[in-house]
Amino acid sequence: MSNEKVTGLARFYYATCYSFKGMRAAFVHEPAFRYEIYASLLLLPASFWVASSAMGLAMLMSSCLLVLMAELVNSAIEAVVDRAGLEVNELAGRAKDLGSAAVFVTLLIAGLVWSAALWEKLMAG
Repeated sequence: MSNEKVTGLARFYYATCYSFKGMRAAFVHEPAFRYEIYASLLLLPASFWVASSAMGLAMLMSSCLLVLMAELVNSAIEAVVDRAGLEVNELAGRAKDLGSAAVFVTLLIAGLVWSAALWEKLMAG
């Protein structure tokens, strides 16, 4: 086997394949990720109706994608911790709790962005 790293377009292709493999794994194995995907399938199209500007649209869409990103990172943390061992460990529990907290914060951000956009839409008439 060669020690040479793949570069250029081939690297981009393989990296994209690994990314889709990870998203598929999250969808198959993580119920929370599935729920967030389903919510995004509703919210992303709705953002075109709710947004009052291009920046608002970008904020609404980004807030949905940020939740998915945090859930992916949280799932990765959980997988690594579970792989390390099943015994109860304070640091392992803290790592999982911190990942969960990151998801919670992104959900708060999304809620804030969507609430502000809906408020703006309602006040504009």
